[in-house]
Amino acid sequence: FRSLWDTSGFRLGTCNKLKPPKVASFNMSAPNASYLLPLELVDKCIGSRIHIIMKSDKEILGTLLGFDDFVNMVLEDVTEIESTPEGRRVTKLDQILLNGNNIAMMVPGGEGPEV
Repeated sequence: FRSLWDTSGFRLGTCNKLKPPKVASFNMSAPNASYLLPLELVDKCIGSRIHIIMKSDKEILGTLLGFDDFVNMVLEDVTEIESTPEGRRVTKLDQILLNGNNIAMMVPGGEGPEV
């Protein structure tokens, strides 16, 4: 596992293709037991599109540029979709810094809801 770090502590790199994650084995005494940690999966998503569902009524779609150990993320070509009583509100943004504390779920390569 290899990560590149910039001076602000964000992981940088490129990944255009996602491979299916290896499933953790409960028999960890097996000599070839392998698993993928959550931050390793996020690291493999750098440079790829990602669909993020927030704890609030928002969903974020964008290209992951980098993240830190708190899963704060820098995204570009972002579409923010907010569900309101009046309907959906869609906002396009060039680049954002997303606070990882408010993330409920991430879908690597996810297309998100139809806009």
